[in-house]
Amino acid sequence: MNGLFLAGFDAGQTQTRCRLSRWHQNQWLPIAEGLGSGVIHLHASDGEEHFEKALRSSFSKAVGNAGLRSEKALISAAAVGASGIEHDTPLQEQAQHLLARCLNIPSNQCLATGDERIALHGAFPQDAGIVLISGTGMICIGRNDQGKEQRCGGWGWLLDEGGSAQNLGQKGLQLSLRMADGRIPDRPLREKLWRALNCSSAAAIKALVVQPSFGAAGFAQLAPLVVAEAQVGDKDAIAILEQSAHCIAEAIAGVAQSLELSAPKICGNGGAFEHLQPFRELIEQAIAKRLPTASWIKGQGDALDGALQLALRQLKRNPD
Repeated sequence: MNGLFLAGFDAGQTQTRCRLSRWHQNQWLPIAEGLGSGVIHLHASDGEEHFEKALRSSFSKAVGNAGLRSEKALISAAAVGASGIEHDTPLQEQAQHLLARCLNIPSNQCLATGDERIALHGAFPQDAGIVLISGTGMICIGRNDQGKEQRCGGWGWLLDEGGSAQNLGQKGLQLSLRMADGRIPDRPLREKLWRALNCSSAAAIKALVVQPSFGAAGFAQLAPLVVAEAQVGDKDAIAILEQSAHCIAEAIAGVAQSLELSAPKICGNGGAFEHLQPFRELIEQAIAKRLPTASWIKGQGDALDGALQLALRQLKRNPD
């Protein structure tokens, strides 16, 4: 197996990371990483173009950082995780075809999957456990000792909003419109949210949020402001955080029940979970109440480790 290389990709909306791993002295060793451009949903009109650009740019940087001259012929198998790629769908097949084309390797040596799955295999490469991702969106996924996997959430902010920064920001903005209407007393939260969006009226807010460029990320940017108001005692802001935390606890419990995990280990990821400490504390409290036997752990590896694990699985299944 000497001379074999694997490539793992974590494709996000802001940037795409690529990590290369090489077989050396009877073990796989990571050798370099590279950052490239971000992706958009493959169903979008220029989704394929963004996806290929992200893969090629991040891979090229990783190859350069590894000090390698040859490129595509090096890779024996690869895996990419990206939001919105569902298992056993035409979208997954499309993404795998694009990955194979970018690296010039057979499609059966490529795997495209959701970003939650590479996070799971990074955090728990062998053991049972549950991964929570609470960032712009929210999804959780787990695996039991028999290898069965189950996910909850992640159906997009129009259908499944709870537990995310998008949810916090959107609910806060909805609250501000009630204040503007006089349905509830005006409070500092409204002014702070509107100032952040450079808007001075409810009509301006309405016009802004329907713009295609706003979307989930536009609401998510407001989450820290809602959390800050909750910290100073705004009861409605506190209620928003508590309800969103409840949604996460519900999803975690759903995964644990489906997989028959009586004392699940949970690894938390994502910007909302990692950086909005008051929200994180409410999440931990809600899960402790719902699943008192659960425990929080630090994952064994990150999402790129998980992508490389899945790439290695493809290589073992299709060694030629």
